[in-house]
Amino acid sequence: MPRRVLVVGGAGYIGSHMVKLLCQRGCEVTVLDDLSAGYRDAVVGGQLVEGDLGDLALLERVFQDRRPEGVLHFASHIQVGESVREPARYYRNNVFKTQGLLDALVAHQVRGFIFSSTAAIFGEPLQSPIDETHPKNPINPYGRSKWMVEQMLRDYDVAYGLKSVCLRYFNAAGADPDGELGERHEPETHLIPLVLRVAAGRQPSITVFGIDYDTPDGTCIRDYIHVTDLCEAHWLALQQLWVGGASAAYNLGNGNGFSVREVIEAAHAVTGRVIPVQYGPRRPGDPARLVADARRVQAELGWTPRYADLATLIGHTWRWETRQTA
Repeated sequence: MPRRVLVVGGAGYIGSHMVKLLCQRGCEVTVLDDLSAGYRDAVVGGQLVEGDLGDLALLERVFQDRRPEGVLHFASHIQVGESVREPARYYRNNVFKTQGLLDALVAHQVRGFIFSSTAAIFGEPLQSPIDETHPKNPINPYGRSKWMVEQMLRDYDVAYGLKSVCLRYFNAAGADPDGELGERHEPETHLIPLVLRVAAGRQPSITVFGIDYDTPDGTCIRDYIHVTDLCEAHWLALQQLWVGGASAAYNLGNGNGFSVREVIEAAHAVTGRVIPVQYGPRRPGDPARLVADARRVQAELGWTPRYADLATLIGHTWRWETRQTA
């Protein structure tokens, strides 16, 4: 019998890639999404239930009707700046609505829950690369909301036996290698798609915020993880819980960082397009380096990134971008 999996937020960027992978692995997939940040046509498999995670009556019907054996949660608000301006929106969605989901998991005795967390729980890095033992000191409501859920999950494990895996993304990037899915955030805030919008002529230039960081070329360094590799880590984590594994939390990244200038240069090389650059001041709260130490997830889940080089990651994204502008 195929495993039954519920993907909350499965019409969004990462969730839609996860749905595709689950369907390829033979799972019976249900997607719960209100389509506020996702797209109906991004759900390329399974059954879409349109609705709000905060609708507890709907959530109960989904659990009763679909009887999921595993749940993956991607339905968080993710913009750091917006979280500072509208913290109530972030705590309501990312914490309060997630608690309703956790209660449903407990009530229906679901064995596997995978939570989409973030490197923002660490705050300003004290060392690089960052491993799982790094102090947790989030500096914005977005990061705090994710860290609150991680702590809730620890308590739900102790009290109710709910087993979960928290996966802390560094910089999710890339697109489906088949060209079927990609990143469609509005507004877009991620560097690689913004650079490629400039290459495609959809924006006049890319702004580099700060060129005086303590890095080899003066610009910020980030660890980019291909969305397909990220989804593979979710699959491995879910399988681990299904065979009786304990709750865990892992940092997800390639372990290599690329600077803003390196990303722009790689995008130029991949696309062959001129990419005009403007320079602006540093943004508050932007650390010089954010790079993951992902050795624990590699050792415990056997996860290895397939698409770790920048040219491949940008190439997949460029294929998606050109499809949008064709």
